[in-house]
Amino acid sequence: MQNEQLASKVNANLKSHKIKSFDIVGAIGAGKTELIAQIVERMHSKYRILVICGDITTRVDADRIEVHNAETVQINTGRECALNAYHIHQIIKNKDLQNYDLLFIENVGNLICPSDFILGTDKRIVVVSITEGEWVIEKHPMLFKMSDIAIINKVDLKERLGTNVDKMIEDAKKLNPNIKVLTTSAKIGTNMDKLISLLEL
Repeated sequence: MQNEQLASKVNANLKSHKIKSFDIVGAIGAGKTELIAQIVERMHSKYRILVICGDITTRVDADRIEVHNAETVQINTGRECALNAYHIHQIIKNKDLQNYDLLFIENVGNLICPSDFILGTDKRIVVVSITEGEWVIEKHPMLFKMSDIAIINKVDLKERLGTNVDKMIEDAKKLNPNIKVLTTSAKIGTNMDKLISLLEL
């Protein structure tokens, strides 16, 4: 079965159980794990949350998120540089989906490969950090064209690094006029409530 067909199957399965789902993509070190951990910390008392973490190896990120009261599943992809719909299908077919309200998928860390594979989620969130430089969005257009929300993270370092955050926001909007852009600092909690609002739960 092609990835697109499996993604449609995943989406239908999640929707039939009224599960809101999010594919979170971004480079290594952008802050994906900490953003998810912060969301889970704020939402676990209201929603039953499942987090699927994709990495080449280890379950470091899954363990970091799990302590914030979410169930986590680790997928180690080996040489594969992105999750695909088959990975997600294999996980959810063995879960009792009646036990969950929200699904967050932390994709393997890079800004290139995930553009080849939709996963069947309601929304895709792309995360970049100002430490990656103000040209990072311009250099990686495809994921921004395919995403619903863009997070520009680590803005607490803006003064120290001198990164032109306004340019990053403008670049995202040029690539995708419909994308919602938010600046955050997951480390100190900046705009986390606004991010949760953007999820439209």
